[in-house]
Amino acid sequence: MEEFKQYPELLQRVKQQIQQAQVKVATSANQQLLLSYWQVGSLILFFQQQQGWGAKIIDRLSTDIRQAFPGAEGFSTRNLGYMKKFVMANLPLILQQGVAKLPESTQEAIDVAPILDNAENFEQLFLRSVLSKITWSHHIILLDKVKDPAQRIWYIEQTLTGSWGRNVLRHQIEIDLYKRQVKTPKLTNFEHTLAKPQSDLATQLLKDPYVFDFVVATAKAKERDVESQLVQQVSKFLLELGQGFAFVGRQYPLKVGDGEYYIDLLFYHIRLRCYIVIELKARDFEPGDAGQINFYVNVVNDYLRTKEDNPTIGLLLCKGKNQALAEYALAGITNPLSVADYELTRAVPEELKSQLPSIEDLEQELKNEGEGLD
Repeated sequence: MEEFKQYPELLQRVKQQIQQAQVKVATSANQQLLLSYWQVGSLILFFQQQQGWGAKIIDRLSTDIRQAFPGAEGFSTRNLGYMKKFVMANLPLILQQGVAKLPESTQEAIDVAPILDNAENFEQLFLRSVLSKITWSHHIILLDKVKDPAQRIWYIEQTLTGSWGRNVLRHQIEIDLYKRQVKTPKLTNFEHTLAKPQSDLATQLLKDPYVFDFVVATAKAKERDVESQLVQQVSKFLLELGQGFAFVGRQYPLKVGDGEYYIDLLFYHIRLRCYIVIELKARDFEPGDAGQINFYVNVVNDYLRTKEDNPTIGLLLCKGKNQALAEYALAGITNPLSVADYELTRAVPEELKSQLPSIEDLEQELKNEGEGLD
């Protein structure tokens, strides 16, 4: 069998080729489906504009299509309505260049005739756009939940970057990721401590507030309790932090002189190419917190950072912050630091949270019961 010694390599490369072809076929099939829906939606919109037909024409069209093509799926009245809405919502994105920088406004009057007059050109524009890269189910969620075209494009790009499924996309919209990551001003000193474009990229990747809605905690919850749950559900934690974060460790030890200190959470960011020190405070921000995390950043820069790494960034997550107080605390610090709020689960009504026992309360109660049985 000596002549077949390279067979494992052959098999592996053939398998890779087949997998790549399967991905291409699936991607092409999805694009063709979306293109078909785009074209049907364009025709519906065009004839309604030309003839003044109302919504009832869609009911009739759905019935006749399903009679003509008994095995065809996707042509219910509801789905045909989405096809029309798909064109109405996204035609401005196809027509404009630099769609990621669209003004936050909606198109009131859309002339669909150019699509039909220049069908081949519009097909190519559509297939090259990000609109053709996600599934129809993703588009339905966006059409239902996001009215602004700039926001829709942003969520599409995040979906592609993070390989989000439908449930993840829906969840991120519901917790208002766009507002928290794009629209809310970030409290940082990056402008003075990081060179461009590193400072811009770092600012874009941060959020305020962070929403850890998978953490169940009471008003009395300690930092270690929250921190423990974040690590126990690290996949959800990483999803909320965003694309590019790699978990390094919890309570990461740092030996300085005769003392040993512990970083709450240590990450490395692939795109920023730097360590991220995260300190968690189960209370409002205090000025001394900036000095503490600055100390940790200094040590990480000396002991962990290599010449290939960019400067370490410190991220302080608090239950609340006073803007002016935090700005004064960061002033004069030469390491890049940021202060942001975080929120825990909203599953328990706020008025009941204070009445629920904390982890420490439960542990003490169990201890007392155990002592009573002796």
